[in-house]
Amino acid sequence: MNSVIALAERNVPRYTSYPTAPHFTPTVDAKTYAGWLAAMPAGSTLSLYIHVPFCTDICLYCGCHTKAVRRAEPLDAYTDRLVQEIGLVSATVGSRKVVHIHWGGGTPSILGKDRLARIVASIEASFDLSELREHAIELDPRRLDKELAQGLAAIGVTRASLGVQDFSPHVQEAIGRIQPFETVRDAAALLREAGIERINIDLMYGLPRQTIADVERSASLAASLHPARLALFGYAHVPWFKGNQKLIDVAALAGPGERIEQARAASRTLASHGYVPIGLDHFARPDDDLATVQRAGRLRRNFQGYTTDEADGLIGFGASAIGKLPQGFIQNAVDIAGYSRTIESGSLATIKGVAVSSDDVLRAEIIERLMCDLGVDLDTLPASKLTDSLDTSFGRELHDLDGLVAAGMVRIDGRRISITEEGRPFVRLVAAAFDAYLPQNRSRHSVAV
Repeated sequence: MNSVIALAERNVPRYTSYPTAPHFTPTVDAKTYAGWLAAMPAGSTLSLYIHVPFCTDICLYCGCHTKAVRRAEPLDAYTDRLVQEIGLVSATVGSRKVVHIHWGGGTPSILGKDRLARIVASIEASFDLSELREHAIELDPRRLDKELAQGLAAIGVTRASLGVQDFSPHVQEAIGRIQPFETVRDAAALLREAGIERINIDLMYGLPRQTIADVERSASLAASLHPARLALFGYAHVPWFKGNQKLIDVAALAGPGERIEQARAASRTLASHGYVPIGLDHFARPDDDLATVQRAGRLRRNFQGYTTDEADGLIGFGASAIGKLPQGFIQNAVDIAGYSRTIESGSLATIKGVAVSSDDVLRAEIIERLMCDLGVDLDTLPASKLTDSLDTSFGRELHDLDGLVAAGMVRIDGRRISITEEGRPFVRLVAAAFDAYLPQNRSRHSVAV
């Protein structure tokens, strides 16, 4: 068990991108981004992500780029900037087909139905939504009423993610988020009454004062609401990065061994309710699209987690938003004031990013398949990515997996890597073996489990 705990304590990225965000640099700027947008091939499809960095209150566990706002003026100003940015981007990339829209934050719905409708109207005027497959938004159940639910349906929202974390009152008190089960139940009912049937629920383990029994109870209560999907995230305690987490009682946090048991207990509970595991930390009903694409080997992973999104490019709007184009990754100014000033001046707000090499593209595919399929065959990767200039033997990487193989978490058959069910919680460690950037930045990431 001690060796397992040592593995769980290793710092590795979450691999929602490769290269990961710590490797973005100012060498990729607004001019670079504009060139990449203009070079998008004809017929390319896009996914849009809109980041709204505001909440009514900041929860103690939160690691998002957000701030507390209770006045209308900042929300009005931010809406103006988003509309401007949408216009700037569309003027460069053209009226492309959009297949996915995702709102994140913060609490995107803090904008209210009228501001949300204004932003969606600008998207409709700038892009082609005729093949839109999903329009999703992240919600705080405590801030949802009938009027907002109907407003979300009116702008075309088809999926809503409800942030829960844990239903236990003592855990909610410890994380500064009081949210009874009835509040979440009523929010789900309001969404369904408005016609938004696809509901996701987000849970967490590793929170202060949280026990295995708490995790099991929360997973069971969440499943009783019959969501289409659930996410189970491990709390990442990074107080040097997020000041609000300094108010968390470190002594009340579970140790690595208990974190592992909490994750496994929640997984068992959700499985008993008929949910199938998706990759590292998602669960879905067998008839949900996420389960369908996983069975077909087409599951993808991006900054919103596991997804069915197969768009050619991801455009991020708003402060700190990250996008991905064939040439690489881009990120907007993180601070709201800097983002707003740049957009108001008529320029794109990109301040950093990374252009991907052939080696990056190949390793990104290996890492994505490991994260999504829990396995990859190095001999069957697309030939277009295996150029003579790349070392595709991966001898060092395979050797680095010896410890996980010995622990029964990984099987290697020739050049086929398979992660066992026992190793599922440690999939990020397997992916990390193929991360050429990791050794220089390991301390900047969260623990593996």
